[in-house]
Amino acid sequence: MTNSRVRAAAIIVLLAVAAIAFWAWRSRGPQSGFDATSPAQDQQPGAPGAAAQGSNILSLTNAQLESVKVAPVQERQFPVEKQAVGSIGFNEDMAVQVFTPYQGKIIALFAQVGDDVKKGQTLFTIDSPDLLQAESTLIAAAGVLDLTTRNLTRLQGLYTTRAVSQHDVDQATSDQQTAEGNLRAARDAVRIFGKTDADIDSIIAKRQADPTLVVPSPINGRIIARNAAPGLFVQPGSAPAPYTVANIDTMWMLANVTETDSPAFRVGQPVRVRIDAFPGRVFEGRVTTVESTVDPNTRRVLVRSEIKDPQHELRSGMFADFTIEVGAPMRSPAVPLNGVVREGDGTQTIWVTADRRRFVQRKVTIGEQADGYRQILQGVRVGELVATDGAIFLSNMLATAGGQ
Repeated sequence: MTNSRVRAAAIIVLLAVAAIAFWAWRSRGPQSGFDATSPAQDQQPGAPGAAAQGSNILSLTNAQLESVKVAPVQERQFPVEKQAVGSIGFNEDMAVQVFTPYQGKIIALFAQVGDDVKKGQTLFTIDSPDLLQAESTLIAAAGVLDLTTRNLTRLQGLYTTRAVSQHDVDQATSDQQTAEGNLRAARDAVRIFGKTDADIDSIIAKRQADPTLVVPSPINGRIIARNAAPGLFVQPGSAPAPYTVANIDTMWMLANVTETDSPAFRVGQPVRVRIDAFPGRVFEGRVTTVESTVDPNTRRVLVRSEIKDPQHELRSGMFADFTIEVGAPMRSPAVPLNGVVREGDGTQTIWVTADRRRFVQRKVTIGEQADGYRQILQGVRVGELVATDGAIFLSNMLATAGGQ
């Protein structure tokens, strides 16, 4: 009876030891995370290709290392910039509405929308009663001067023989000088209509008034609007203007930036503009205006930049992206773009290694992007070894291991 009790107690102890061992083995769980049929040694922590469940550490095999490239973290210079979108517009500071200086009916038009014109080139002509009156006055003044001049010459000749008095000569001299002044005033009155001295001399010589008033372009530029037709009666300053001419050597970049970004913008900041119509091209410019009000509906602020366009390639209304340098460049740790992984929860991670075999996933705070590198604001130091290619491969391996 005693021996039976001893054997029973021994069996109970053995069963308890076996249960404890089994519980300890189950609590450790599978170690490889990649292949349920892997050999036992691949299930041990630190073995090649192994990842502990719930850990962010991977140890790679030689075959797996072929998919990963490693390089030290570099320090690079990153510009402090803001991005925005907008559109191209005409430079309204260099756009002129061309009105007729005097009322009249349009006779003919000499330019279409889109035409490039030179300063002084005729845009349209009108039949101007004001010009006709000015030219008639000019012809009359020229005739009076001619008459008074001949009369003065005749009286001066008679005075030498004492056929007329000094008073008569003085009166004739006064009349002639008055006629000269009237003619000069009449010439100036016609000149403001755009007539040259040669034109004025021709009118006087032919004694023929021409009511055709020529309206030229005041600047070099391109016709961007036309609201004129032959026979249309026009008046000075009466909208719409018959023509609008814009200098297109510079264009405007118009963008609405967010209210939160608006304090960073200043007049004079350099701007780089990229336009879908010209892939690979960058247009340079500077900020000229930052509006002082916020749109109450969109909560955005208008920022206007002046873009140089010497080849006249840009068109008003083109969609564009622009980058504005809002501060001095800063030097920061940098990792190639392929070395930074955006995880499913939105965090940014990199893979750091000390021995080029065992990799640790680390969360980082990223900044700007430039020349194929991502700025790292927090989470890594210059000189640390990181995966520059294959970071996504490592993240996928870790996700696979965690799902098993």
